[in-house]
Order: sequence, then C-alpha cells, then structure tokens
Amino acid sequence: MADEPDYVLDICGVEDEPYESTVDEARRAGKWIGVHFECCGVYARIYRNRRGTAYVGHCPRCQARVQVAIGPEGTRQRMFRAR
Repeated sequence: MADEPDYVLDICGVEDEPYESTVDEARRAGKWIGVHFECCGVYARIYRNRRGTAYVGHCPRCQARVQVAIGPEGTRQRMFRAR
C-alpha cells in the first residue's frame, strides 16, 4: 500500500453495485458506447450496467454523470453526444 499513489481512491460500494467489477465485466463482453462530452470536449467509452438496462459513465475531466437507457428496440448507433 505504501507504494500506491496518493491520488488512487477506491469507491466500490458507493453505488448499489461495485463500479470496478461492472466496468470490468462490460469491457470483457465488449458492451460499450462512445460518448463525446461537449462540456469538456473529450471522448470516452461508457459501459453497460450489470442489469443491462443502461449504459452508465462520466466525463473523464469534470466527472459529469451520463446514463443512456437501453430501449426494447435498441439502436445500431455506437457514438453519442452528451450536452
């Protein structure tokens, strides 16, 4: 632990499901969408939640949260814009 950087923060348990395991599972399954965050002009992937009901993530710079619901019909679009 002494060799870990001071800026590393473990936030598992803050939400109703651990973020790290959810992201790891989604990455392995390839379940993600690309989002361009207009707030900071950056791109990031966001991953499907464990329940498979939405894609959830945040802006890598300002931490603005985004959630995209998964509808019954779905879409083939893989890139989105968050305003």
